[in-house]
Amino acid sequence: MPGRVGDSPIIGAGNYANNESCAVSCTGIGEIMIKKSFAYDIHARIIYKNLSLKNASQEVMNDLEKDVGGFISVDKNGNVEMPYNSAGMARGYVKSNGLAYIYIFEEGEDISLTEYKIEY
Repeated sequence: MPGRVGDSPIIGAGNYANNESCAVSCTGIGEIMIKKSFAYDIHARIIYKNLSLKNASQEVMNDLEKDVGGFISVDKNGNVEMPYNSAGMARGYVKSNGLAYIYIFEEGEDISLTEYKIEY
């Protein structure tokens, strides 16, 4: 749609980062991510409800209707969550040991868990 601004560039909706909690990058139906301040909501649940990244992620995903999208998040301790509620979502991360983890569908349905050693 001409002139549409998606959620990705909107801090709090499509992305959010705070050293005290987590960093989040979302993908999906931007209008819903914007209305729900999706990325910020994960942070808020960690800070105000004292939830783990995993539990905050599960709560936020439970509030979404099917096929809205998902996100990649990492907390201040390096824990990673990448939930989604669509057929699949390309996602991945690299740990400090140089191993890269790449997924598209649920674990066991495709290249999940594929490990690559990244040399620096």
